[in-house]
Amino acid sequence: MASATLALRRLPWRRLLWPGVWAALLLALLVTLGVWQLHRLRWKLGILAAIHAAELAPPIPLPAQPTPFEKVGVRGVWLRTRAALYGDIVHTLPQGEVQGGDLIMALLRKDGPPVLVDRGWVPETLPRALADPPGEVLVAGFVEPPARPGWLSAPDDPAKRLFYTRDPARIGTALGLPRVAPMMLMALGPRRPGRYPWPRRHLPHPPNNHLQYAWTWFGLALVLVVEFFWWAAKRLRE
Repeated sequence: MASATLALRRLPWRRLLWPGVWAALLLALLVTLGVWQLHRLRWKLGILAAIHAAELAPPIPLPAQPTPFEKVGVRGVWLRTRAALYGDIVHTLPQGEVQGGDLIMALLRKDGPPVLVDRGWVPETLPRALADPPGEVLVAGFVEPPARPGWLSAPDDPAKRLFYTRDPARIGTALGLPRVAPMMLMALGPRRPGRYPWPRRHLPHPPNNHLQYAWTWFGLALVLVVEFFWWAAKRLRE
């Protein structure tokens, strides 16, 4: 009789065994994901610190396999007779909203095929090369790999040298350059009031949401613990 009574008293706890095991496994997974995001945060902060240091340092020579987070320098002579326009970009100026796009020109190198350079935004509807001083120049910037048109991309107009996809080969052909470097150089530099183009001022920065993700996983783990104890207490009172 005593053993039967003891077994009945233990029965409610036995009903919690497998739910508790699964809850513990899920809790371990959520905590692991949160810790992993903290490691990712530390890794991303290192990348952002390297990008900041690169922005302050002089440009490095263009490597064989450049990344978008390096500031590189390319020497060459501008092909001053042709240009293309990328995008349909509107900027708000003192006189109101002005339509334009990014001016693309070719930089002729001694040690390789020409490099197409996105020099920044200009308030123009048709592409026109800038009257830069002759001679070799050093252009600082970062590289972008070739892009491919998406389903919603506007169609390019090579005849007018208006493009909506940064495809160096296609743009180069429209400029009369059958062979160009397989990437685009995005020029960096200061923006001068009243003078164009407007180059980019910073290297691209990858998003850093890992702390929010970590708090999300840890928050779900806390909710799981609270919910499980509330459910277990309810079952034990039944």
